[in-house]
Amino acid sequence: MNQAFLDRLRVDLDVRRDGVGLREDLVVSGPQGPLVGLGGQQVVNLASNDYLGLAGDPEVLESARQAVTELGLGTTAGRVLCGNREVHHRLEERLAALVGTEGAVLYGSCFDANLGVFDALLGPEDVVLSDALNHASLIDGIRLASARRRVYAHGDLEELERHLAGSADARHRVIVTDGVFSMDGDLADLPALEELVRRYDAVLVVDDSHATGILGATGAGTAEHFGLVGGIDVLTGTLGKALGGAAGGFAAGSRAVVDTLRQVSRPYVFTNAMAPALCAAVLSALQIAHDRPALRQQLAANARWLRQALGDLGYEVVPGEHPIIPVMLRGGSLARDLAAELRLQGILVLALAHPVVQPGEERIRVQVSASHTPEQLEQVVAAFGRTRRMLGAA
Repeated sequence: MNQAFLDRLRVDLDVRRDGVGLREDLVVSGPQGPLVGLGGQQVVNLASNDYLGLAGDPEVLESARQAVTELGLGTTAGRVLCGNREVHHRLEERLAALVGTEGAVLYGSCFDANLGVFDALLGPEDVVLSDALNHASLIDGIRLASARRRVYAHGDLEELERHLAGSADARHRVIVTDGVFSMDGDLADLPALEELVRRYDAVLVVDDSHATGILGATGAGTAEHFGLVGGIDVLTGTLGKALGGAAGGFAAGSRAVVDTLRQVSRPYVFTNAMAPALCAAVLSALQIAHDRPALRQQLAANARWLRQALGDLGYEVVPGEHPIIPVMLRGGSLARDLAAELRLQGILVLALAHPVVQPGEERIRVQVSASHTPEQLEQVVAAFGRTRRMLGAA
């Protein structure tokens, strides 16, 4: 053991502990749903991405059980070896049909998809223009590529256009954005971005992880929400949120994009294929999401009600229409203290602080599901009301 190395890590941990604090992983019990077990009690779960409430759906679970029996637990190999199954192709076809592209490629997660897209498709002759609040996986994927990088202030289309105009020498100018930004729940202005794409002959890449399955009439995501299905060059998304919440991700686009990723995208080529049981579960979740549009309607209604109710209590709630509801508790440990008190009152929420958000932007991120009942949401509001009075939260 290198003692200097260990000492340096301990000092860094002490600094973090005294500053923003050290995160501890919670251990919850029972199936994922509107309620989970925590510390011997049932708590209302507002920390999950299970937007449609399908993680514990009996049909989804039964599909996974049958696939485990018929196909085994995992693949033990990558798609390019002997890990390729018919269910992988069925899921890829279904995802491409959902988002309106010629094809799709499965990955172990959307993080993997975002790590694998840019290096495979771009080179040093290209320039990537990235929103400042893009997800960490997009940031890391862009860093792995040899393309030049420019970052524009969040949603600042004037700055983005200046970067576009100033990079006319590039082979390809690639605009990269989240469809829904995970910290604020706000939507990218895709119509305006598409106008810039046309004007500057650029390429548009969108990570739609927090929109796939829930936004748009059929759940196709942010593009469908704006009436722009099929207008995105490369779209990535997750299967680990609204679509059953297990694991997996995908990249979708034209046949040329998809075929290129299969040949050279490193997270696709050099890792095991997605477990067949997970593919079967997602196929079931996709069918349910298609057949039950009332789930998206209920999700939207729950989000509207809770956002309004928390605002009526006097909390600073970021406006929006997505089921991510940020409750701003700026400065110090207030967000962390309030989240801890809410947990004692049977409400599971998580506080976000630096480095996840900028200093002074501390918050609790409330995430609503279609499966939350009116009684559970009323319990949440009552606890937020009591906690605000106890802590003097502003």
